[in-house]
Amino acid sequence: MPSVLAIAAHHDDIEFVMAGTLLRLRESGWDLHYMNLADGCRGTTTMDRASCAAVRLEEARTAAGILGATFYPPICPDMEIAYTTELLRKVAAVVRQARPSIVLTHSPVDYMEDHENACRLAVSAAFTHGMPNFESDPPVDVYMDPVTVYHAQPVGNATPLGERVWPGIYIDIGDVMEKKAEALAAHVSQKRWLDESQGMDSYIQTMRDGSAVVGEMSGEYAYAEGWRRREHWGFCGPDDDPLSAALVGRCGKRAS
Repeated sequence: MPSVLAIAAHHDDIEFVMAGTLLRLRESGWDLHYMNLADGCRGTTTMDRASCAAVRLEEARTAAGILGATFYPPICPDMEIAYTTELLRKVAAVVRQARPSIVLTHSPVDYMEDHENACRLAVSAAFTHGMPNFESDPPVDVYMDPVTVYHAQPVGNATPLGERVWPGIYIDIGDVMEKKAEALAAHVSQKRWLDESQGMDSYIQTMRDGSAVVGEMSGEYAYAEGWRRREHWGFCGPDDDPLSAALVGRCGKRAS
């Protein structure tokens, strides 16, 4: 069974911009794997750190279960996702356990550095999947099959400086929107935090609206998730595009 690993910074990031694609891949027989790097401990104005992290952990486990994905626990607190060898070894271990053909992660340029650093860690961990002299933590055997990395859309479909970011690949998620919303709704504690910190009233509707915008960008779908394929050097073959190959009929590409 082919495997896909989604690596994101925070609880709910996968549900906002990746979960529809995961659900489509599950329909096509893929094995799903799910990892948030941060523990969510600072996303609150009402709980202490330990309590918040515990609540977020259970919410994320529930969301992963709704998606049908194997869950991997976080490895650091919020705002402490840094590009360090210590964290890279931990992410590399998860990549080697999941043995994905596809790694889904954040945009390299996004609105906050937790996202950007999570992206860097995911990319480097994927790069080391076949590198036996890079020791993972805990130690896990390498595997030599190719890995293709895809980057999700940044928040607002733009860089922090406002430049528009267009996907190269669009995945039609219309038929799986309700399951995607159900998974997002598992993150109950996020709603209050997002409302208070970012003014995101009704965060599930915010997700739906964002998916509709990407669908409009596609010129084809009502709701979509957008992806950009990372260049192949060190990861896979020059023409490898397993996401598009797996989702024929549910996938469109931007005209050049």
